[in-house]
Amino acid sequence: MKTESESNANQKRVIRSVSKLVSDICFDGEFRKHPEYLTEIFEYLLETEQGNDLSLRIKMLSCIRISVMLAKALHPFSDEEIQKACVKMINA
Repeated sequence: MKTESESNANQKRVIRSVSKLVSDICFDGEFRKHPEYLTEIFEYLLETEQGNDLSLRIKMLSCIRISVMLAKALHPFSDEEIQKACVKMINA
């Protein structure tokens, strides 16, 4: 069983990891357009024989959904605000 100290340390590591991930994603600068890009790519794939697979379609929709969720969550903030917050959390 983990102690409270270990649990707090793990929570801090998780927060740092998520902050690093968000920072890296935002560094790309195009993350806000990723849902559109994925939709365009997947629409093209769906027209092919390989794209005619239910399992693949479900995975595609999941990718688009997650990309949309990320873009919506970060939409109210500028790239600079996101970067500053991530750096603060990584260094906390």
